[in-house]
Amino acid sequence: MLDVHIDGASRGNPGLSAIGITIKNDDKIIKEHCEFIGIRTNNQAEYEALRRALEICIDMDGEVNISSDSELLINQRNLKYRIRSQELKIISREITNLEKNYDKITYKHIPRTKNSRADYLANKALDKYVGANSKK
Repeated sequence: MLDVHIDGASRGNPGLSAIGITIKNDDKIIKEHCEFIGIRTNNQAEYEALRRALEICIDMDGEVNISSDSELLINQRNLKYRIRSQELKIISREITNLEKNYDKITYKHIPRTKNSRADYLANKALDKYVGANSKK
C-alpha cells in the first residue's frame, strides 16, 4: 500500500496555485511531484493535487492511503460533506473515475504539521513559477 501525502497551495483565493505530492512505500519516499497549475482557488488546488496523485500512482499499486490537511477534501471524499461548488463537482467526477483503477483507497485528514513535505513541494513550484516570470 502506498502512503500518499498531497497538498494544494494558492496565493490568493483564487490566485496562483500549485500542488505537491509525496509517495511513500514502507516509509521510503519513492516519488515526489510538484507542479504549477495556474489560477485556482485553494480548494480547487487541493482537488487537483488528489487528481494528479491518483494519475501518478495508477501503475504503482492497487492500494493507496491518501493523507491531506484539507478537511473539506477528505470529508467530501469520505461522503461526510456534500460538494456544492460546480468546479469541484467536475474535478470530483474525474477523481471518481480514477478511483476505479484501485482496489482500495482510504482518505485520512492529518494536521498541517504532518503534511509539511507536500506543502513545501507545492510552495516550491509556486516560487519557481513566480521567480521565472518576475524576470521577464
